[in-house]
Amino acid sequence: MPLKLVALLLLVFTVSAAAEEDFTHYAFANYLGSGIYRTSSQNATVVNVPLSWRISGDELESLTLKTPVSFGFFNFKWSDLPQEGLPDSVGTMTLTPGIEYRKKTSPDHEFQTYFDLGYGNNFSTGTDVAIMSAGISSLLDIDYKQNTPVWVNRLFFAGYRSFDGKQHETYSAIQSGFDIGTNVRWRWDWLGVDVEPRFFAVGYWYFDKLRFVMPFGDDVVVSHSLEVGATLAFSKPILWEWMGIDRLGLSVRAGDGVQAWRLIFEFPI
Repeated sequence: MPLKLVALLLLVFTVSAAAEEDFTHYAFANYLGSGIYRTSSQNATVVNVPLSWRISGDELESLTLKTPVSFGFFNFKWSDLPQEGLPDSVGTMTLTPGIEYRKKTSPDHEFQTYFDLGYGNNFSTGTDVAIMSAGISSLLDIDYKQNTPVWVNRLFFAGYRSFDGKQHETYSAIQSGFDIGTNVRWRWDWLGVDVEPRFFAVGYWYFDKLRFVMPFGDDVVVSHSLEVGATLAFSKPILWEWMGIDRLGLSVRAGDGVQAWRLIFEFPI
């Protein structure tokens, strides 16, 4: 769950056709990570449009306002996108504004913390939820040849409660992983950036187990997952700088019956 939620995130989550509604796929849209998640034949596509503005600070210390918005579309196939585009009917919407604080404690280490308080609504059922999340992170640059590896450790919490008080859920997790470069670079003149291929691997451990409600069969309870992937790192954000698209890549995450192909548009860990 990257703290920098300032990139375009494309997610596909399982939704429930059972009597009990599954809020997880949109309440936690900003915290489960970008990608295509598949755990059954029925899917919901969630498109996150994150926005952020620096309130104060510089490269050594900063305070940022984040206002990511998520839109969900039910019964939508990814293959429909080229011909038909996104559906006209929005199934869910989530807004999770928050404050992020960053501080360089040394030339090779950065500390991060954030707090979000948001709202989510399922238009198809008329239900809505309150959302809260907070976390801390440590990013350490390691001096190893010219590959500039980064060791990232994060601890975070997220939770929601429906407005009628009938359903609530929380999950907390720790993640640890490395992002390492190849020291192979070239110039992309069209966008005016330098590009470097990078690889990463990260493990996730969920303390209170994240539950996906399944339309058929038993629910899927996730206690851990492992992810590996590759990205193209840009020397500066491309396209719209306020969107912060500084990576482009692909990865696979698997664990406890949930497998995800992630489309990455940000720092992946």
